[in-house]
Amino acid sequence: MKNLNLLLAGVFFCVAAVWTGLLVTAQVQLGSLGRAPAEEGGPLFPAREPGLAIQGRAVYLDLGCVACHTQQVRPAGQGSDIARGYGVRPSVARDYVLQPQVLLGQRRVGPDLANYGARAKSDAELAAFLAAPAAGVSHPPYAFLTAERSAALVAYLKSLRQDYSSPEAKLKQ
Repeated sequence: MKNLNLLLAGVFFCVAAVWTGLLVTAQVQLGSLGRAPAEEGGPLFPAREPGLAIQGRAVYLDLGCVACHTQQVRPAGQGSDIARGYGVRPSVARDYVLQPQVLLGQRRVGPDLANYGARAKSDAELAAFLAAPAAGVSHPPYAFLTAERSAALVAYLKSLRQDYSSPEAKLKQ
């Protein structure tokens, strides 16, 4: 019993060292991650979100869309996302470096939206679907959205694109 304080201090420092190591490792690996050109001398990706898309992100969060949709194309062997057409390559950490809050989602009831902008329909068709989904689709109707909020949500959904090469995940030829 007289060495209990020493034992507890040893346990605390061991846990603290492991925790600090995890944080430092993550910072070293991902802390300096930034935008990269898709090709030598090409434009930098991921692209910055336009202002209307930033407003649409707030609408997306307000409506709770993140509860049913993910924004992460899983690699082969961890799902059939690429075969389903959700994306052309798996998502990597660089895809999310410009996002203030990463909206990966918790479960996938609806389709994955990580690359939705590359496969989306026209703005009018998307707005019509959000207001009144087709029969048999388990998507709630958002007819109550004002025109401005609906346009912002459509802009956000169309801005979700992962159809570029990155150093970590090249597009398949």
